[in-house]
Amino acid sequence: MGAAGVRSWSRKKREEMLLAFFLLAPAALIIAVVTVYPLLRSLWISLLKWNLMKPQEGHPFVGMQNYRDVLSDPVFWNSVKVTIVFVGAAVFLEVTLGLISALVLNREFRGKNLIRMLALLPWAIPSVVNGIMWKWILNPSYGALNGLLLDLGLIDKYVIWLGYPKTALFMVILADVWKETPFIMLLLLAALQTIPGDLYEAARVDGANVLQTITRITIPLIRPTLYVAVSLRTIWALKSFDLIYTLTAGGPSNGTSVLGYYTYLKSFVSLQLGRGSAAAYIMTGAVMLIVIFYQRAIYREVEY
Repeated sequence: MGAAGVRSWSRKKREEMLLAFFLLAPAALIIAVVTVYPLLRSLWISLLKWNLMKPQEGHPFVGMQNYRDVLSDPVFWNSVKVTIVFVGAAVFLEVTLGLISALVLNREFRGKNLIRMLALLPWAIPSVVNGIMWKWILNPSYGALNGLLLDLGLIDKYVIWLGYPKTALFMVILADVWKETPFIMLLLLAALQTIPGDLYEAARVDGANVLQTITRITIPLIRPTLYVAVSLRTIWALKSFDLIYTLTAGGPSNGTSVLGYYTYLKSFVSLQLGRGSAAAYIMTGAVMLIVIFYQRAIYREVEY
């Protein structure tokens, strides 16, 4: 290639890069406006003493004081404990039930497609609607759960399911599992359909039973998808708010107050924007650590 050819190629390359810049600029600007600016703004607010209940104090810079106040708040650590229980129990049940459902629906039987469609319906329901629906189901006066258990003779009087911290948290977990398990099932079902049937035929010829087939063929081959499913559900469960807000409003006695709800209380109920932003960034840091852990686990699995 001569000097003229090199200059022509360089000019063409610059034109392509300039075109790419102009095509990407609108999307980059939108992302900067709706994502980057709010993140930076909220980070700055977390370093200020910003209390809307005391506007006369202004917004003085206090550095890390908001973070220290949040980390020394017993209510915050109670929310951490509730969040750990909620996320751990919900994700474990969702992945377990999702895997079982995927294994069942991966088999050939009449009406398989209809059942698959019906199984996805809970996931299609908005979280707010899901919370309101379960609040009606668990109502102590006319709830369907009390009526069903009373008719079956399992209880002799109506139970106030959302009146005690432990039972309320259990019901929140149940509502979350009911809604989110179909998502896990969908991911794992797609992964199961990529496994060649010849592997199962060979395993049966070698005398492997169902449990051995699942543990030695199915789970190892869908492990990367399992990691993705667990990581996504963990992240989404950590930032749960709408279900908690509509179903229990964090009660009773902060028994269902997860970190997302604690941040809401500080920001929009107590109107302490500085502490609310600090709590949000502490939660963001925890989510980022979990994402890094899961990503490393996924990459190690893929490389292996």
